[in-house]
Formats: sequence, structure tokens, C-alpha cells
Amino acid sequence: MNATVNDQILSADTSMGAVTLRVGDLATMSDYYAQAFAMEPLEEVARGNEVHRVLGRGTTPLVRMIATPDLPGVDPRQAGLFHTAFLFDSQESLSATVYRAARDSRGHFSGSADHLVSEAFYFTDPEGNGVELYMDRPRDTWVRQGNSIAMDTLFLDPNAYLQSHLTEDALNAGPSLAGKVGHVHLQVGDVATAKQFYVDALGFETTQADYPGALFASAGGYHHHVAMNVWNSRGAGPRAASLGLGDVSITLPTREDLDALEVRLRDRRLDFDADGRSVKVKDPWGTQVTLALPDATTEEVLAR
Repeated sequence: MNATVNDQILSADTSMGAVTLRVGDLATMSDYYAQAFAMEPLEEVARGNEVHRVLGRGTTPLVRMIATPDLPGVDPRQAGLFHTAFLFDSQESLSATVYRAARDSRGHFSGSADHLVSEAFYFTDPEGNGVELYMDRPRDTWVRQGNSIAMDTLFLDPNAYLQSHLTEDALNAGPSLAGKVGHVHLQVGDVATAKQFYVDALGFETTQADYPGALFASAGGYHHHVAMNVWNSRGAGPRAASLGLGDVSITLPTREDLDALEVRLRDRRLDFDADGRSVKVKDPWGTQVTLALPDATTEEVLAR
């Protein structure tokens, strides 16, 4: 049975979950994310030779790390992660995290930008994974042009931003301030093929397609939950086993949303695994995407 038109897109209440990274040095990477991004370890489990550790803020998992030291390092030219974007509630909270990250010499600052819809700061972690720290501008200030949302990359002075918004209270609050994964930006081999998977099959809606070599898509009118680009990876084939991105997690609000997703995947003859609470499927380059029901426990995150 084919899905109805209303079942072709993801619910407006769709959000992003904890990203999984395969890491070579769990101790260093875990401590870096704790110190630079004010996260704290939430839970850990050993599976054979692998150690899985979840870090987050409060009770919100933000990243799962899997220690796989025998894998080769991140290849910046292959499909995989461009950056994980952590979203903050206030300029003070964002500034405090940017200040922490800028002072940690194990990673490096790679830029900042005013994107019209958000204010963003970019870092690279010790193993070469991109990280964005950002805060959204109010939705009623976003400029919509038909089905697109206007975005740009304008100069944002990081020092002036910190001088204006950094507070001692926010610095001292650390992991107690809220944070979540706002979006995930991926490297792909071909944007049109990526659109067939992330938009046509998974059910995101395109929000911006005017950037050369990139596509932005979301659920519910957000500026983007996922982005795909070929800036470093044009023509890349299936991913080789390596450190870096292990799983992209997407949270769907109801079982009906999972059911509709399964219909779309079957209609497109895409292989997937389902257990009643989640669906796992791989994109055309072998990146695993897990779409799961909300309120996942850290045990469920660890099991992915």
C-alpha cells in the first residue's frame, strides 16, 4: 500500500538526537567535549572490545562515543560528517561555550558567521570532526521566499560577540545550561542523490537549495535539521570504515510517524531494520541514520 500525500513528509515535531562518533582516543575525546563544550558523561557500557560512552547536558544526550582505536582516522574527502551543530537557548550560554572551546588547545577554532537565521561558531575536535555551536534568531525574523528560507554567511566578530554576551554566571553554570543537537551537516558524494534519500525517502522538506554544492532540509519549517554538501567530497563513493560519524539520530514524535516512514522506505525498496521504537537505514554512502521515538533512555542511545 502506498503512503498518502500527508504521510510523505516528517512531522513538524521532528527533532535531532545524539550523534554517534567513532573515536580513537576515548579519554581525550570525552574530556575534550566535557571541557570545551561543557558536557558531562551520562552513561557508559563495554561491548566486547568497544567502550560506548554518552555525554550530554542535564539528562539530554548530545553525543555517543564508541572507542574503536584500530580504525583509520577521519578522511576529510569521504562522505560522512561535515559538522554536528549544538543549539543553545541564549547568547550568554552560547558565548560561555564558545569561550570554553576557544581556550582548549586540543581542538581549533575554524570560524564564525551570521547566517541570518542564526549566529554560529565553528570548531574542529582533536580527531578532525567538525562542531558548530549556535543560537537561532527568533523565527519571526526569518525571511521566507516561497518554499525557501533566506540564509547567508556574513561576518560575525567572535571577540565582539563574547565581549557583549559572555557572563561569569553562564561560565559557572557549565553543563546545567540546556543544549541539544540542532542539526547535522553531512558530506555526500552527490547532492541530487542525497536529496532522493533525505528528502524524498526520509521525508524532510527542502528549505534552501541555492548554495552551490549544498542542500538544506528540515521538518516543520525549521531552517534545517540536515544539510548535505559536496564541497570536500564531490564524487565520493561508499564510506570506508574509519573514525568519525557512526550514526545520525532523528527523533519522531509518534509510532504513526515511524509507520509512515516504513511505508516510504518500502515503496523505494530501501533496506531497513525496525524494532517498534526505531528504524535504522543507511544513506547511499553507508552512513547509518536512526529514526526513533522520543524519550530515549541513555541505554537506548548506547544500544544504537
